[in-house]
Amino acid sequence: MGSQTMENAAEGGPLTREPLDRAQADAFAPMFKALGDPVRLRLLSMIASARGGEVCVCDLTGEFHLTGPTISHHLKVLREAGLVDSDRRGTWVYYRMIPAALAVMGTLLETGIPV
Repeated sequence: MGSQTMENAAEGGPLTREPLDRAQADAFAPMFKALGDPVRLRLLSMIASARGGEVCVCDLTGEFHLTGPTISHHLKVLREAGLVDSDRRGTWVYYRMIPAALAVMGTLLETGIPV
């Protein structure tokens, strides 16, 4: 999801203010769907909390009892949902979180009700 699409999707504000229109729902659904898997949620957390703001895929794979291709698939889903970005350096791929994506998701879920 591009940054302009994220901004447009969040213009309507939190779910508690008014219903999402179809375009907003279409923009947000892949993001929430991507985070609906425990492995992807954990991967995103690991990426977001990485020192220096990014992490090598080589540092992620050892934390799971999954094959490298399975981890790569989960990272691809996060990337396609617009939650992380990546770049290749030699044989390794480095991932970093896209803060604006999480900010928009958080804004959408904000109720304004103190917890």
